[in-house]
Amino acid sequence: MDERARQREAWLASVLGDNAIAPLAGDASFRRYFRVNCKGIDYVLMDAPPQHEDVKPFLAVLAWFNATGIRVSRLFAESVTQGFLLLEDFGDETWASYRASGNDLNALFEDALYQLHLLQGSDPGMVLPRFDMARMRRECDLYLDWYLPKVAGVEPTAAEREQFHASLAATLETLTEIPVVPVHLDYHSRNLMLPEGKLPLGMIDYQDAVMGPVTYDLASLLYDCYQDYPEQERLLWSEKFFGNLPPHLAAAFGGFDDWHHKLRLTALQRHIKAIGIFGRLAYRDGKLQFLDEIPLTRKHLQDEMAALGMARERFPLLYIAPSNH
Repeated sequence: MDERARQREAWLASVLGDNAIAPLAGDASFRRYFRVNCKGIDYVLMDAPPQHEDVKPFLAVLAWFNATGIRVSRLFAESVTQGFLLLEDFGDETWASYRASGNDLNALFEDALYQLHLLQGSDPGMVLPRFDMARMRRECDLYLDWYLPKVAGVEPTAAEREQFHASLAATLETLTEIPVVPVHLDYHSRNLMLPEGKLPLGMIDYQDAVMGPVTYDLASLLYDCYQDYPEQERLLWSEKFFGNLPPHLAAAFGGFDDWHHKLRLTALQRHIKAIGIFGRLAYRDGKLQFLDEIPLTRKHLQDEMAALGMARERFPLLYIAPSNH
């Protein structure tokens, strides 16, 4: 047993007494999760090593979301210094697994959009990071730094990198002009749970919340890296969401067509980032399973480029396929 495991078991014993612990699937970070059973009750332990992760942002966002009426896990115990949180167990039913079982998603979309409106209309009560031009550019650089050399086997030249930045400049500038609201930042099928198999949806993985484009979280949901929906269905949910925007936000767009165009631009930037992150997770962190997420994310990216009229000649690096897929 390593030192971190000993710390984990000692802390759990001090909080719960006798318990049984089993690992759960991890996420795209250094955090690890465990299901803990004590006297017939299941909990989730978040193990966030302090040298890599700070649980204070998670706790701050948890309190904010809870006060807003968003369904989040109850907190039973915490150790900020050791990086341990004992949380309510939402169970195993995610949006993704619910869909995989052939269930209708209409009720889930209704609830997801409702909770997203709650989030966007809330007051965080804290200063959140801004999703600004510098951040978007850093995120797009993940594609250059990790996907191209590690997954596609292509090392971009300085001239190619410069052309890549220049070709995306107008898109990123457009995104900076979209009204900003509180943003979950990873609002997708793997982070929306059905506690006890029921609605309302429970949100997880929200500690990286920012102030960003009002289009961002809906783009994450409708153009999910892990799901593929018919475009006609996306249009229906996009129009429904736009129709329920507060007037001051809706007025920033030239009608629904302009809104949906900018939603797809938002999805484009997110997919460029995600492809880079999947490469980094695989080749820096040893999480090779994330390579399996690249093909669908690339499909979304190609679809967006076609829909937005982004010619191959202007964006050649975005058309390079993986060498090992």
